[in-house]
Amino acid sequence: MANNIVTETTSRSLDSVKVLGGVGSILALLGFLPVLGIALSIVGLILVLVALKYASDVLGDSRIFNDMLYAVVLGIVGIVVGIVGVAAVVLREMGLRYLYSPYAYALPSSVAPADVLGTVGTVLIGLVAVWACFLLSSIFLRRSYGELGRRLNVSLFGTAAILYLVGAVLTIVLIGFLLIFVAEILLIAAFFSINTQLPPRPPMAQPAQSSI
Repeated sequence: MANNIVTETTSRSLDSVKVLGGVGSILALLGFLPVLGIALSIVGLILVLVALKYASDVLGDSRIFNDMLYAVVLGIVGIVVGIVGVAAVVLREMGLRYLYSPYAYALPSSVAPADVLGTVGTVLIGLVAVWACFLLSSIFLRRSYGELGRRLNVSLFGTAAILYLVGAVLTIVLIGFLLIFVAEILLIAAFFSINTQLPPRPPMAQPAQSSI
């Protein structure tokens, strides 16, 4: 009787993982839409986090949720760094350079080369910092989804995670964004492919008995 209750509870939890993760992944994919895109993406991300929390509890492996949480935090840090970098460049070009440069309101042709190099350097440093944050985020994401796929026997999670990591590496040449988009589609399919019954654990090896 107790085993039946545990099995039913596990099945319901995995069904929640399946629905919340699948719907959340769909909403996260809609981030490119105007006006509502960002809001839908945030809601989707929250649903995915809840799904992975359920999965961590059911599977007894906190790394699945924790790694995804690290991935989200690093992704947010990357976005903040990008916003700060853009703001710094915009403010610099709007005239705040007068604090340290006599060329604040000069014509573009008379701007000191040092100021131009400083602006370019700020942009490059910001881009590298953002790229590094997203790369680290994708590494944790791969660990989370890779373990989830292994425990639930859904290989699509591992495939999507690897594709996401490769996409993050290649974002500097733009094709990476296409790979990330494909990875997001695979994650949707992976969540909806979850079997609500846990796969059986492999039997533990019995210690060999020595003959007397």
